[in-house]
Amino acid sequence: MPRESLKSKRARAATIDARLGELYPDARCSLTFRNPYELWVATVLSAQCTDERVNKVTPDLFAAAPDVEALAALGDTELEGLIRSTGFFRNKARNLLAAASQLLTEHDGEIPADLEALVGLPGIGRKTANVILGNAFNIPGMPVDTHIGRLSRRLRLTSHEDPVKVEFDLMNLFPAERWVMLGHRLISHGRAVCRSRKPDCPACFLAPHCPSSST
Repeated sequence: MPRESLKSKRARAATIDARLGELYPDARCSLTFRNPYELWVATVLSAQCTDERVNKVTPDLFAAAPDVEALAALGDTELEGLIRSTGFFRNKARNLLAAASQLLTEHDGEIPADLEALVGLPGIGRKTANVILGNAFNIPGMPVDTHIGRLSRRLRLTSHEDPVKVEFDLMNLFPAERWVMLGHRLISHGRAVCRSRKPDCPACFLAPHCPSSST
């Protein structure tokens, strides 16, 4: 198979984006949040956990800790008890408490709307930072989770496994104003059709544009 030119790949990417928009016009972040603080906490808890489970845990957590200062005041045992069902709860609690302390010291208890500042906090990588920027601050970011990484490789929009390299490949193919919604739509498609173990290629409307399609 001949190597695809960047011009051709960008044209195919634009078509993929348009088709995703037709099928998932209302795609959005499935985590429930009311402000940047709540989205930060929910996104940290969502690692190795379903968003559905996180949404069941956060109401009690936010009742006990409605802001960064209140979160920092929680003890390890209390916080771990509130988030236990999300898995890896000790590590998550440790990161949340450390980040809350740093937020109070360096950012007056506010979630910064800046990528470098966010990734400088314990437990926050580029994916989490981009989720916060895009959904809480409307700042373009391209978060790469397992769904987005998998679909990007199957669609041959990237050849990389490393999420950061995938992120930069996608940023090079799609305009910045499309990144946030594209992420939501790729996740929706990954959950509904292009699943990890058994992608439903015959039912996939992206099949004509997907080199990995079995149809």
